[in-house]
Amino acid sequence: MKTESEKLSPTRVKLTVEVPFDELKPAVEAATKKIADQVQIPGFRKGKVPSKLVEQRFGRPAIMQEAVNDALPDFYQQAAAEAELKPVGRPEVEVTEIPGLDGTEDGELRFTVEQDVRPEIALPDFASYEVEIEEPEVDEDAVEVRLTELRERFGTLVGVDRPAEDGDFVSLDMVATIDDEEIESVEGVSYRIGEGNMLEGLDEALIGLSAEETTTFVSKLAGGDRAGEEAQVKVTAQSVKVRELPEADDEFAEMASEFDTIDELKADLKEQAAKDAEGNRVALARNALLEKLLEELEIPVPEQLVEDEIASHLENEGKEAGDPHGEEIREDTEKAVRAQFLLDEINGTRQVDVDQNDLMSYMTQLSAQYGIESNQLLQMLAQSGQLEQIFAEVQRSKALDVVLADVTVKNAGGDVLDLGLKAEDEAAEDSEESEEKPAKKAPAKKAAAKKAEETDAAADAEAEEKPAKKAPAKKAPAKRAAAKKPAAKAEEKDEAEKAE
Repeated sequence: MKTESEKLSPTRVKLTVEVPFDELKPAVEAATKKIADQVQIPGFRKGKVPSKLVEQRFGRPAIMQEAVNDALPDFYQQAAAEAELKPVGRPEVEVTEIPGLDGTEDGELRFTVEQDVRPEIALPDFASYEVEIEEPEVDEDAVEVRLTELRERFGTLVGVDRPAEDGDFVSLDMVATIDDEEIESVEGVSYRIGEGNMLEGLDEALIGLSAEETTTFVSKLAGGDRAGEEAQVKVTAQSVKVRELPEADDEFAEMASEFDTIDELKADLKEQAAKDAEGNRVALARNALLEKLLEELEIPVPEQLVEDEIASHLENEGKEAGDPHGEEIREDTEKAVRAQFLLDEINGTRQVDVDQNDLMSYMTQLSAQYGIESNQLLQMLAQSGQLEQIFAEVQRSKALDVVLADVTVKNAGGDVLDLGLKAEDEAAEDSEESEEKPAKKAPAKKAAAKKAEETDAAADAEAEEKPAKKAPAKKAPAKRAAAKKPAAKAEEKDEAEKAE
């Protein structure tokens, strides 16, 4: 087989391929047998029709066309490999000549392929790169935010006799209809106004609605067979509740944590915030580096690939092709494709290993983001065929961390920050040392006791109502997992057990 490659643009290549008849002959024999297996001719058992008779009955052109259709994908893959292409998107194939139509075994199969490819990206010397980040501050406000989150866990839902406001908890019934036909209904669903994880327009409809009151609004259905279609939605508020928080005092500290005083609890929350700030510095530096690279490097993007991504996005949202929303997301789509090309290029030039811990950490972050149990989310991703995409996302993220270790990161004051990342050669040395030395058994640690009543009162109040969950998007960006909550006192657990 002979292959010629022509570069049409930085992201598009044309291949001209010639395949001698001898290389096509096995496909012709297979096509003849395939046709013979599918037809019934009097006097012959099925699959036992002679090749000559098949050719006489169906004609040589039909056999050759079948052979070319079956063999073309393999010939294209071989040609792309010979030309060392990095294809993206769908190839456009045109067959210009088919040999053997006259019954001879002369001539060649000729076809051309136009294919979008990944652009060539000249990566910089990362050791000479410098980025600046604004360090997150660990101040009293950060502690108060964490303390409020902890108080909310132990809060109680109390009914109020007033119209619903943003942030209130509403127990609601909903019925969605299209042309007077009931499509979907739910009863007793607990929803917090402002979360935005149900139907579009629900928040606006609930604000101002008192208990036992009903209103209607128009929204596009988010799931089911009629997803994307507009429906009339009738919503009834069964009850309106607010969350009352316990006082932040020593009594609360004893109930909610392993500490005796509120000052000790705040000190621990501040320490947690400081640890999270360390991790946030890495995330900020990673984002700053990626933004700088995308701004400074020329990374062309295939137009058809962007169009395909936009079309897929619109389809997932139940929108028709050509919807104005497609133009709204075009710039972000192009940027996302450029970032993927860049990270894949970095990944191809560095040694990036992804282990089970990396994958599980990413899955934990996703499950926290969408409020879905990790194993359930893993099953959903496996069923939708997205596990390979998840692996690629984790690998890209680690590749960026590898080069970030070579980059100088400074804060707004000009101080160089140590992010605790290891350069590629240092990581390799540590890996070799760990393989040479036998692993030492870690000393056993006493696990912190958990309070018997660790489930917060607000969750207990909501348990009687059905929780509303939002299904994950097709691709989901990674977010930092929620901070670990403080453990309860061991003495209180003992007392609870005695009481039982």
